[in-house]
Amino acid sequence: MLSAFGRAFRTPDLRKKLLFTLAIMALFRVGSHVPAPGVDQAAISQCLGLSGASGSALGLINLFSGNALLQLSVFALGIMPYITASIILQLLTVVIPRLDALKKEGQAGQTKITQYTRYLTVGLAILQATGLVATARTNSAYLFGVQCQTPVIYPKVGTLGIVVMVAVMVAATSIIMWLGELITDRGVGNGMSLLMFTSIASQLPSQLWSIKTNTSLGDGWVAFIAVILVGVVLVGLVVFIEQGQRRVPVQYAKRMVGRRMYGGSSTYIPIKVNQPGVIPIIFASSLLQLPVLVAQFADPNFTHGWSQWVHSELGYSVQGYSGIYMGAYFLLILFFAFFYVAITFNPDEVADNMKKYGGFIPGIRAGKPTSDYLNFILTRITWPGSLYLALIALIPMIALMEFHSGAKFPFGGTSILILVGVGLETVKQIESQLQQHNYEGFLR
Repeated sequence: MLSAFGRAFRTPDLRKKLLFTLAIMALFRVGSHVPAPGVDQAAISQCLGLSGASGSALGLINLFSGNALLQLSVFALGIMPYITASIILQLLTVVIPRLDALKKEGQAGQTKITQYTRYLTVGLAILQATGLVATARTNSAYLFGVQCQTPVIYPKVGTLGIVVMVAVMVAATSIIMWLGELITDRGVGNGMSLLMFTSIASQLPSQLWSIKTNTSLGDGWVAFIAVILVGVVLVGLVVFIEQGQRRVPVQYAKRMVGRRMYGGSSTYIPIKVNQPGVIPIIFASSLLQLPVLVAQFADPNFTHGWSQWVHSELGYSVQGYSGIYMGAYFLLILFFAFFYVAITFNPDEVADNMKKYGGFIPGIRAGKPTSDYLNFILTRITWPGSLYLALIALIPMIALMEFHSGAKFPFGGTSILILVGVGLETVKQIESQLQQHNYEGFLR
């Protein structure tokens, strides 16, 4: 990986792209520290000092924003609205024929879907910004995990000030979308993925140091070194699994079109072990936060006992997560892994396309037998992939109980999957561009 980056910086064209990408990532991090209008930064610092940011029920959104959410900065929403909009459009493509037709139109249809994603992102940003500002103003305990002694939004901020705060956060979300598209067009790698990578990686140093200072398990340096060693092992494991795939061989028969003969080639269908990626973890985390959110705003006169049970069993405490939460989290990840694979990989459609172009799997008849065979392979490979996802997601919870720490475990399931996945994809793109620049054709 390091040698690829070294060779890339020695290539003028790639060096410009890499420096442009790094400049956009730095600009994104600067925006994450610019406070939104009407926010009392001193009150936020005091509140974060009381909670350590460990009790926040919005941990996933805060992770994707690079801790900008709890700082109530202009980039507080981060890229979460865009991620949510992309997932919603991807799911709706299965059930809305118009979107499915656009998907099959190629580049023109994909451009239209991208435009719909932008509109939906702005709509979701308006909803999320309004909810964030309202929560910070009326119920800071849900946002920070503790009730802040001083209001984090100045009391003198009226309705017009709230509208300005929401407008600024929504505009910042649009700027983030633009920055991500700039990286994709003029830089290296997928822009949105790299911005997500930047948000997560920016929190690693502080989280590692908090493990050292907050652990009650003997010497803090021992815990610090142990966590780093665990992180190295996890990265190796994730790289190994993420690169794993089942290659289903496909043979295309020769066919005559006019006076020309086509086909006769061999290829394969790559089915990854972790086909759904990090999506099941995001779905499961979001679903488990819904009861906590409802209990936070429920009327205590009617739901006091239920609210206490939700906070004790599904909410986060300094001692960690309960067994009920971890069990439900494990099962939900398994469910969403199979669910997401079922809606994104259609064996019937793949089998029909193979039959149309004269393709077949050796030893398997075309049509329904091919579809059944692909479905059989997909089911068998999704089981180890979903179990791997669930175990990776549970590692930070187990680590928190072992270290008895109120700090965040830096190598959590979601963060390590995104860091490794984006890193591998970016290095592949750099290497492919290096091969194009260094290719010696017959003219040289």
